[in-house]
Amino acid sequence: MFRGQYTHSIDAKGRLSLPSRFRDLIAADGHQRVVVMESPFDPCLRIYPLAAWESFEAQLAKTSSFEARSMRFRRMISSATDCEIDGTGRVLIPAQMRERARLEKEVFCVGMIEFIELWTKSGFEDAVKTDAAGLDEVRASLEQLGL
Repeated sequence: MFRGQYTHSIDAKGRLSLPSRFRDLIAADGHQRVVVMESPFDPCLRIYPLAAWESFEAQLAKTSSFEARSMRFRRMISSATDCEIDGTGRVLIPAQMRERARLEKEVFCVGMIEFIELWTKSGFEDAVKTDAAGLDEVRASLEQLGL
């Protein structure tokens, strides 16, 4: 399970050094590959361990390719790209993805249980800001989930 928040840097070649805790969790699956995709909902990127991504794909494959919502979502996540983790724990983040998520030198890596999100620090701060009405909505959603 990915948890925690870490600030890391992307080098001039576009390689991100993953936090060691995250690298260890990915390696535990026996893979040195991850899937990087643009978030369909927020200005950030998501990194999935290969096994988690394959499970997600299997669930998505069960949906109808003739159903409009399913196809719209499939198109939204079509940016997904396999990436290797090199011997020093770095992942090359494709330039187009970095640009769309506005990632530059400093990247905020956020553990999201089954995947990792990559944000700009200010982008993440904006995403978690909420007012009283927003807190009530979150509380109601958690109650519906039984949490």
